Amino acid sequence: MDISVIGAGYVGLTTGISFAEFGNKVKFIDIDENKINKIKHGIAPIYEEGLQELIKKNFDRINATTNYENLDSIVFICVGTPSLPTGLINLQYVKQAVENVAKNLDDGLIIIKSTVFPGTTEKILLPIVRKYSDKISIAMNPEFLREGMALHDFMNPDRIIIGVIDERGEKILKKLYTPIKAPIMVTNPTTAEMIKYASNSFLATKISFANEIGNLAKILGIDVYDVMKGVSMDHRISPYFLNAGAGFGGSCFPKDLRAIASGAKKLGYDMKLINAVLEINDEQPLRLIKLLEKYMSIEGKEIAVLGLAFKANTDDIRESRSIPVIKELIKKGANVRAYDPMAMENMKKIFDIKYCNSVEEALMNADACIIMTDWKEFEDIDFRNMKNKIVIEGRKILKNREGIIYEGICW
Repeated sequence: MDISVIGAGYVGLTTGISFAEFGNKVKFIDIDENKINKIKHGIAPIYEEGLQELIKKNFDRINATTNYENLDSIVFICVGTPSLPTGLINLQYVKQAVENVAKNLDDGLIIIKSTVFPGTTEKILLPIVRKYSDKISIAMNPEFLREGMALHDFMNPDRIIIGVIDERGEKILKKLYTPIKAPIMVTNPTTAEMIKYASNSFLATKISFANEIGNLAKILGIDVYDVMKGVSMDHRISPYFLNAGAGFGGSCFPKDLRAIASGAKKLGYDMKLINAVLEINDEQPLRLIKLLEKYMSIEGKEIAVLGLAFKANTDDIRESRSIPVIKELIKKGANVRAYDPMAMENMKKIFDIKYCNSVEEALMNADACIIMTDWKEFEDIDFRNMKNKIVIEGRKILKNREGIIYEGICW
């Protein structure tokens, strides 16, 4: 089948390249000319494990452009829905993409993969389509991708959710997903949208729950990882998303929780649990600063921050927990030196600090070190060249703790 994908970010690229791997022809459309030029030359514009290899493998099946001419009859909308100051999502890019598609498509199916508040597809996007055509159908097909494992998650999902308004959309989507062996749940678009928000809200709640228990465990002098190991042996709970630490970040959880809480408030309902999850997450990384201040006054000190990406195996810094930590260190007068294997170029757009080429360079004569991301290379670190061997950790990745003053955030 021939597919057009609007938006060449994490979701769009993963979706398009995966469908190309299944034998479909895929056209990427994005307003970012730099991204489009890279795709045209077989270069992945973002880092995602396995993406570069699949772009090269399927190069003959993919195309890229900045215009909406000659659209295929199947169009995936994968553009961003960033947060507004109110917490609600900004629908500007989705609405614009849908309108541009509707203007240039006589007949076909528009599939929304962008995360939108429940009711958006039917109440806001469908009317836009109907201004231009009665032949175009619309559907909601939420993504459940983890950055760093997005390609694996797309091809090996727990389930596929499709929210449709007619049999035509259901038939096309089921055919597209034929190569994937996973249960397919067919529902209406609003329910599909809510499934996405509910899933992310629940997973984020598990993380903040683990962090709250971890904060108490720290006071009690016990390791929350031992606690959660025992808790997770209950089959009703499972061990996933119970790793306590500096909190959650990334492009989905913070934004989605703010959106569902703000959207609910607009409808007259106060989501107390979701707001508490967000509050815990906002406070969590600053606990690392408080731990450091047990040992020193931060002003004028050389502080190494290892890990800038919000998680390992990605260059994405959106909502990274290192951002509030670095901001607080700068506010308190520290000289921050940072290292990350992938994310330093992105972080340079936010902070004017010293960026180092290696762990060793970051630690040289440092007064303290804060570990923020669970990169594998941080498992075994030589701290001998630090001025003061004080290490505060937010992710429990470090294996060798000999010869240092060590504090874990929840252990």
